Amino acid sequence: MTSYFQLIILALLLLLPILYESSARFRYYTKFTVYCVGITVNAAILWPIFMCRPWNVRNLKIGGLFCRPISKIIGIKWTLRGEEYISQDKPFVIVANHQSSLDILGMLDIWDVMDKCTVVAKKELFYVWPFGLSSWLGGLIFIDRKSSDKSRTILNSVGDYLKRERVKLWIFPEGTRRNTNDIHAFKKGAFHIAISEQIPIMPVIFSSYTPFIDSKKKIFDNGEVIITTLPPISTAGMTTKDIDALMEKTKGLMKDVYVETTAEISAKFMKSKISGIEKKVEKAIN
Repeated sequence: MTSYFQLIILALLLLLPILYESSARFRYYTKFTVYCVGITVNAAILWPIFMCRPWNVRNLKIGGLFCRPISKIIGIKWTLRGEEYISQDKPFVIVANHQSSLDILGMLDIWDVMDKCTVVAKKELFYVWPFGLSSWLGGLIFIDRKSSDKSRTILNSVGDYLKRERVKLWIFPEGTRRNTNDIHAFKKGAFHIAISEQIPIMPVIFSSYTPFIDSKKKIFDNGEVIITTLPPISTAGMTTKDIDALMEKTKGLMKDVYVETTAEISAKFMKSKISGIEKKVEKAIN
């Protein structure tokens, strides 16, 4: 005989799809829960595999393969432009704008294209296990953002490794994520190492999430993010005196692309929304 408890569970299971379709807030929290749980579960599965070749940056290509389905489940499409630049088997200091923790999914989606890449991350993330452990075994570089001297020492120490192994170094020069439809002031660390090691800067720009994600209104619709890779900027012959000019040049190029791709995505999203509304109206009439 069916118990009341089983009936309640069945009712909840039947109610979930209705809530997901009818409540933007429920859909918002559901998608972020799927994202967080998916990343955590994959990290727990992958760290024993990564132990077979610890601190190898190619481990994260496997991470990308495992995590790519998460983007499909929560409805984010990543479109890469400039693949011919970021796929080169050369060392680059990648500087990218940082808007959301979802940037991790975008990075993992294109990791197989980048091939050999490591990321500079705040040391607090290392203690978020199993994600931190898998990231460490995948060759991520953890720094203490509160100590610029220690951070600079760590970054300077990896220069020879980057050039010898032709590894790309991914840095978010804004320092922290801000989803405000703008690119904020850069910190100098990425540009210091690029100039000191004479490694080209490679700008990478994520278009805005705001067309389909609104954290204040708790909206998380399906949407697309364009990831644009620009041609590398040479640092040959530059000295520390050129850092400010290099930062401004890089930021200017990135902001232009950010505005352009965000406008493109916004127009496409609105067209899709209008088309969806028209179909619903047509269905209701018929």
